[in-house]
Amino acid sequence: MEVEKKAPGGREAGAGKENTGGKKQHGAPQKLPQPKESSIKHTVAVMSGKGGVGKSTVTALVAAQLAKKLKSVGILDADITGPSIPKLFGIKEQPVSLPMGIVPPKSRLGIRIMSLNLLLPHEDDPVVWRGPLIASAVKQFWTDVIWGDLDYLVVDLPPGTGDAPLTVLQSLPLDGLIVVSSPQELAVMVVKKAIKMAEMLNVPILGLIENMSYLTCPRCGEKIELFGPSRAGKIAEEKGIKFLGSLPIDPQLAELGDKGEIEKYQAELLGDIEKTLEPLN
Repeated sequence: MEVEKKAPGGREAGAGKENTGGKKQHGAPQKLPQPKESSIKHTVAVMSGKGGVGKSTVTALVAAQLAKKLKSVGILDADITGPSIPKLFGIKEQPVSLPMGIVPPKSRLGIRIMSLNLLLPHEDDPVVWRGPLIASAVKQFWTDVIWGDLDYLVVDLPPGTGDAPLTVLQSLPLDGLIVVSSPQELAVMVVKKAIKMAEMLNVPILGLIENMSYLTCPRCGEKIELFGPSRAGKIAEEKGIKFLGSLPIDPQLAELGDKGEIEKYQAELLGDIEKTLEPLN
């Protein structure tokens, strides 16, 4: 896959006018049309703003849960410089390049996955790119990949509010965002930035998930709040968004993720993920 350095119209990718201070945008980039050879009913992004809160894990769990509900699902890994989706699913197969586009590999549950890590010679090779190249690659993952007929495309966003998240929120026809946080006050502060960014760009927020909320003692069953008390419910109330619940620190989840078998994990919190996405239907 050759990543173009210019977006349509000759402008550098990601060169749309950023919104600052909550002011209304003028001349905002147009949303990209449906990819050729594809029909995507709903596109949902998972965002945190803060690195290390388990956003990619939540993305994988959401996609896996939808696939278990017999939905047709894909994952667009927009975390270009720090992709971890292929590792979580144990995928090393490279996408197939055809004249009409790129065919992404599938997971055990049939989830179509496109990630830059699948295009690298070695999975630990760094991607040392500037913003315009990153933004262009994200767009090409939408336009050049043959996603087929999908009920849901889940987009894994990188941390922060820079080029890649801005490109996704401005250019992809998102139906909504799921925001991921953790209990620490530092993480909460940065996640609030992501929420404000979504509000500024008029992207609906479907809800907030708090990850690593607690650890259950394997001997007595006591819940231990390693990173302090939960703050997600209060944040959701302050921002007027739905609190979707908390995920614990679970050694089994970490083990399955390291083995590339995250689809085997049973996330009780996400058992009703379809209800969260009902407003999209």
